[in-house]
Amino acid sequence: MPQDKGAHKDAYTLILDAIDQGAYRPGDRLVESDLAERFKVSRTPIREALQRLETQSLLARDGRSLIVASLDHNQMAELYVVRSELEGLAARLAAQHATSEEVQVLRDMIEADRKLVDDPNALSRANRRFHRQIHLASHNRYLVQQLDLVYRSMALMATTSLAAQGRSELALEEHDAIVDAIAARNEDAAYDALKAHISVAFRTRLKSDAETSF
Repeated sequence: MPQDKGAHKDAYTLILDAIDQGAYRPGDRLVESDLAERFKVSRTPIREALQRLETQSLLARDGRSLIVASLDHNQMAELYVVRSELEGLAARLAAQHATSEEVQVLRDMIEADRKLVDDPNALSRANRRFHRQIHLASHNRYLVQQLDLVYRSMALMATTSLAAQGRSELALEEHDAIVDAIAARNEDAAYDALKAHISVAFRTRLKSDAETSF
């Protein structure tokens, strides 16, 4: 099958996006031929994309098969520590650099997301868009790149903390506080509000995992 010069990148992005969007969940087996058929890409770029994803620890070996990796307790805790610090920094920088238009977009996102409180999966996707908008509002490309890597690993969590009872409404209130601090150009408050938001999400996830582990 003829491929353009971007086929290798396209195959990698297609698989990564599928994992990110939940089409493939932790523990799911990825078969080269199935992926090639699904994405209408030849097997060579699929094979190279799978090797790249394995190198990045997004895929793991299960015998001779490749499966979507999962995070153990320690990995999840480590990831949240890094996420909290980087996201807090993004909020601090957004309080310095965000334009009035970017702040308004954040407010509009929160209002739109209120319609999704009964759909945790849809709200989770919207939540990621909201956080990425804060990342972009930091106006620091290197920070955005690092947060993109963090969020790739976040996709390895099988569930969203937003599915916990009452978490959706509370998360939106926390988003309001973050944006209010950014709009007020209060760097410390923005940093603290974002870190507190991540802390609550982490505690919610730990509690949910503890309740379902037995």
